[in-house]
Amino acid sequence: MKNLKRYGMALVMLCLFNCEKENLSSSDEPIQQKENSEIVQRAGLKPIGEGVMMQAFYWDVPSGGTWWNTINSKVADWSNAGIDAIWLPPATKAQNGPFSMGYDPFDYYDFGEYNQMGSIETRFGSRTELTTMISTAHQNGLSVIADIVINHNSGGDTEVNPYTGGNTYTDFNPLSGNFYRSSSDFHPNNIHSNDTGVFGGFPDLCHHQTYVQDWLWKNSNSVAKYYRDVIGFDGWRFDYVKGFEPWVVKDWKNEVGGFSVGEYWDSNVSTLDWWTNAAEVSAFDFACYYKMRDAFMGNNLNALNDNMLWKQNASRAVTFVTNHDTDEIINNKILAYAYILTHEGYPTIFYRDYEEWLNKERLNNLIWIHNNLASGNTTILHTDNDEYVARRNGYNGPGLVVYINNSDNWQERWVETNWSNTVIKDFTGHSNWEPTTQYGKWVKIQAPPKSYSVWSVK
Repeated sequence: MKNLKRYGMALVMLCLFNCEKENLSSSDEPIQQKENSEIVQRAGLKPIGEGVMMQAFYWDVPSGGTWWNTINSKVADWSNAGIDAIWLPPATKAQNGPFSMGYDPFDYYDFGEYNQMGSIETRFGSRTELTTMISTAHQNGLSVIADIVINHNSGGDTEVNPYTGGNTYTDFNPLSGNFYRSSSDFHPNNIHSNDTGVFGGFPDLCHHQTYVQDWLWKNSNSVAKYYRDVIGFDGWRFDYVKGFEPWVVKDWKNEVGGFSVGEYWDSNVSTLDWWTNAAEVSAFDFACYYKMRDAFMGNNLNALNDNMLWKQNASRAVTFVTNHDTDEIINNKILAYAYILTHEGYPTIFYRDYEEWLNKERLNNLIWIHNNLASGNTTILHTDNDEYVARRNGYNGPGLVVYINNSDNWQERWVETNWSNTVIKDFTGHSNWEPTTQYGKWVKIQAPPKSYSVWSVK
């Protein structure tokens, strides 16, 4: 009976999937595809990675099914500010139903339409509200990043497990009719007893099983292709990638394309660099995160001299100041944003920092600086406990000099710029100086206490 559910239903669901694709409303964005199924960017979207990503949620956003509508009301303003992509929380039904943040996934095809796990809608809303919000984001040029949780599952029924000799909660019967799972799809099984990591005691998916691979990314109605082709996602944030081998992310990305970033929670730069090379995708720069914490909470800006992923491979580094897991208060957090928004890497802004906790005007100014001035590689000009000065050397643009001052007083410093005999100004407006650089490109600049300035050609 289990095999009938798992394999016999596949042909039926494939038919239903194809019918659903053919009947998409005219408001859905058309998706062009290459012969190898690699995603081609939807027409009109900003080039992802050239702007700034918004993490469009925080832990325990309001329940009640209103979150997709909340995001829908904000994407136009975010786009106008210079955001190029939004990262959403896991969008499908999880074990805790209307109360779940999505990281205990049960039915990968229930976006808020089936009455299971205690609700029809997810915590964030209905399927219609989700697709409406994604359509609005696309109309405003924004890519939409899906949070992909494929290390573990939750909410299965109990069954006799021949691999453990006891009962396990590994019998998954989702109402969507897609991706039934049983004990052989988890660890231990007939292939091996474990992979690289288990999270929280949840049933641990085995990505070596062909059946699991087919449902997650290979089949025409796989999770990856359904998210991309039917729901409209443009890229992927992979949760807890320490829990499985990097080839899983690589195979997913090679099958369906789209921007991809992994959450490899580790401060070791060499480990992060190894993982990005093995998976062939980006990673969140936890090394940068911890060094910024040392610098701004430890009052020692010399920590910014230390190695980070963006210094190893800027094209694979996604920088951030905080996220839904860390959500800690860094002293004078705006200084950390001044750092990531003027340096290399693809910066991410946390929803609550932007919408609730920090000065939105100052953040918008830094986003503009990032998108318009912050080009070229980086040269660190000076560090001490209280001061940090660095130069972006410019690429098809003038570049900039950023001066971060964590002291209680105004500071001034002579620095070598990119420009000779040129009038420059502080694009933050914190200083009203408009000095002219010397013939040898040197100039004196300043920064206010517990603040920063960003200098470039007037």
